[in-house]
Amino acid sequence: MVIASVLWRRLDSPGHDACRLERKNGGWSLDGAAAFSHNGQPACVTYRITCDRAWHTGRGTVSGWVGSQSVGFDIERSAARAWTLNGGLVGQVDGCFDLDLGFTPATNLLQLRRLALQVGEAADVPVAWLDLEGDTLDVLHQRYERRTERTYWYEAPRFGYAALLEVSPAGFVRRYPALWEAERST
Repeated sequence: MVIASVLWRRLDSPGHDACRLERKNGGWSLDGAAAFSHNGQPACVTYRITCDRAWHTGRGTVSGWVGSQSVGFDIERSAARAWTLNGGLVGQVDGCFDLDLGFTPATNLLQLRRLALQVGEAADVPVAWLDLEGDTLDVLHQRYERRTERTYWYEAPRFGYAALLEVSPAGFVRRYPALWEAERST
């Protein structure tokens, strides 16, 4: 059952991303496709992330290309919170609940849904972060503070980024200042 969908326009370089959220098999699925400029090269990728009913990531896949280079990632998180990337253990992200794909705003929904912060509450969230240039997962520290029903103060200190995110009723980021903006959503 499709819950919501969104089409984003990238603000810092040419690009678009479309994603939908579905309830599936007692859990959740994010499915999307992004076409954008990555370090001056055209890029086109599809992605899928599945979560249990409590919004804990179970699996993620990314496939496509950046310039002339093909990319393909198969990411899994076990019940013991151990992560694998293309079958190899990635110990530095053990204990993380969420997968964050660095090329799309879609994965912020996972943290927001899992945390279910009330207005005035805040949380520090380490995530298993995948960048298209890397061949491993890394910990990315993030902080969310819910300011209103539809806004969160967001910080990613590693990148020196902090901004007020606006979200849809479903939890998709609608406005990600200087990076992404929703053009359409359901």
